Amino acid sequence: MLKFFLNSNTKSYLRNLEQEFGESSNAIRVELNRLESADLLHSEISGNRKYFRANTNHPLYKDINNIVKNFVEIDKLIERVISKVSNLDRAYITGDLARGIDSQIIDVVLIGHNLETSYIEQLVSKAENILNRKIRYLILSETQMTDYFKDKPVLIVWEKGI
Repeated sequence: MLKFFLNSNTKSYLRNLEQEFGESSNAIRVELNRLESADLLHSEISGNRKYFRANTNHPLYKDINNIVKNFVEIDKLIERVISKVSNLDRAYITGDLARGIDSQIIDVVLIGHNLETSYIEQLVSKAENILNRKIRYLILSETQMTDYFKDKPVLIVWEKGI
């Protein structure tokens, strides 16, 4: 569930999931088929691979997405750190969590101008204690962001004014 419902842009195929999770292809196939028959996942065939992706139009998608975000505690990260940073334009999750893999490390990219790093460091330290996870953050400008995000899975978690 985490793989597909944390980041709706994530898509994957059976053998890739088998390698990623270290589970048998049979067990993964059964779960993929169950989720697809419940219409929670869509599939498409490309070459000889069947790719799966979350069905964002399913009536339960938003609820499942919120449950998954609560599970990885992104809501607490936003509340404790991101929403308190002045001059912040956007915040993204990258790394394993953006790929839909649970991790004890939360990789965050902050986009803004004149961000106060000492204050961010204090907020991150407090949030790490609350979340019991390591938070690695990177501050980028708008132009640096384009190069950094190239070929990386990203999940926008906060945007100014929204």
